[in-house]
Amino acid sequence: MTDLGGDATLSELAAASGLPMPTIHRLMRTLVARGYARQAPSRRYTLGPNLIRLGEGAGRQLGAGARPHLEQVARELGETVNLAMIDRDMAVYVAQAASGHSMRMFTEVGRRVFCHCTGVGKAVLAQLPDQTVREIVARAGMPAQTELSITDPDALIAELDRIRAQGYAVDDGEQELGVRCYAVAVPDAPTPAAVSISGPAVRVTDTFGERAVPVLQEVAARITAELLGTH
Repeated sequence: MTDLGGDATLSELAAASGLPMPTIHRLMRTLVARGYARQAPSRRYTLGPNLIRLGEGAGRQLGAGARPHLEQVARELGETVNLAMIDRDMAVYVAQAASGHSMRMFTEVGRRVFCHCTGVGKAVLAQLPDQTVREIVARAGMPAQTELSITDPDALIAELDRIRAQGYAVDDGEQELGVRCYAVAVPDAPTPAAVSISGPAVRVTDTFGERAVPVLQEVAARITAELLGTH
């Protein structure tokens, strides 16, 4: 249902899953009864509210497992490191390792931010098809957090093409003026996720980014290995 955009008819679910209609009908009746799906007035089935609790629990587990890796990067590079995943069209931070500097980035775990103007958000969106990205920003909106924020869907798609080509995203004052962030995708995560490192632009320079991106990519791969049980 998620792959179909969050809602679907019984026939669409049957076609996508390869299961017979009676089986789909029985499964959906059970999921609706347990709150994991609901039937809209249009008769289409949508994701149910009890999935929110499951998603939040999975996010906490992901964050707990990733935190030691984030702390290692924060010690090595000296800036704040975050892990975020997409949830209900927003990026939500699920783990953090803080910088030792007195002037540092601080984002509380559980905070939700727009995807179009954050490093983690853009790294997450770059993992998705362009049409899915357009649907996400149509629902969530693209408000300008600063004068540097991208607010046009076509400009965002062009930015995501650059991110896919270079393998990392940059937030250069788009979420908060004077703050710079590098982010990379966590490959093969069950839900699109990203790891980022942030700090004042005077410290998080292009030269810093050249050193940070390979470290972030390495830790993202380690997080994936832990998730998949291959470490």
